[in-house]
Amino acid sequence: MKFLQKLGKALMLPVAVLPICGILMGIGYWLCPATMQGGDIHGAANLIGLFLVKAGGALIDNMAILFAIGVGVGMSEKNDGTGGIAALASWLMLTTLLSTGFVTTIMPSIADSATKTLAFDKIANPFIGILAGIIGSTCYNKFKSTKLPDWLSFFSGKRCVAIIAGVVSIIVSAVLLFVWPLLFSALVALGKAIAGMDVVGAGIYAFLNRLLIPTGLHHALNNQTFYWLQFLILLSAIQLSRFQTAKSKICITRKKVLSNSRLKLVTSNTLMYW
Repeated sequence: MKFLQKLGKALMLPVAVLPICGILMGIGYWLCPATMQGGDIHGAANLIGLFLVKAGGALIDNMAILFAIGVGVGMSEKNDGTGGIAALASWLMLTTLLSTGFVTTIMPSIADSATKTLAFDKIANPFIGILAGIIGSTCYNKFKSTKLPDWLSFFSGKRCVAIIAGVVSIIVSAVLLFVWPLLFSALVALGKAIAGMDVVGAGIYAFLNRLLIPTGLHHALNNQTFYWLQFLILLSAIQLSRFQTAKSKICITRKKVLSNSRLKLVTSNTLMYW
């Protein structure tokens, strides 16, 4: 449970970047509708809009990398940046070794399966980014104080973390080579099944969303749109200010403190889905 809660907290680091993307792209599409609708782009306003859309899209298109680095740093002890470098190294290895071109080269039979080909076409996704972040942060937490022989002393301590993360990523890539197509197909089938259930599907979604709240991973079920992201950041700021206010007050018993914390959690979650 603590691991999942820490993961959920670490995910808020890259998520905090996304509201500015929404603002930039929103203003950009307003100034230059042709960017989304098609057509010629003329005039200074349209050029500025196109510029803003591309600026926001640069982060949205690379969201998986943000997740990898954010989780790598957020789950490392003392939020050390070495975990982020190790996570980036892991991400680069995973996405390269599991790219469609490389996979079909070492296993030509995959090219005959449209489902498997599609799965590896979509390998650069936030799920793999989170996995790379976990690999990088875990390697940092376990090997940051490693002592090597004198002739390898240069790579002792934090310098060996990215190397170990790379070795681990090679092993994980070998496993995902067989597991990822099955997992990808299962996720797609599950999403289509729930979407086709109409009201029942919405109920299942809401149930799973509520179920994941204690771990902080309920955001993973939400659509990656800018509206809920901006609202989530706003609620986090409100909840933080309330916490600081409550912290300054004297609570008679521990039970009262816990009761106040639960009340704030329920209040913020109610507002989130209002």
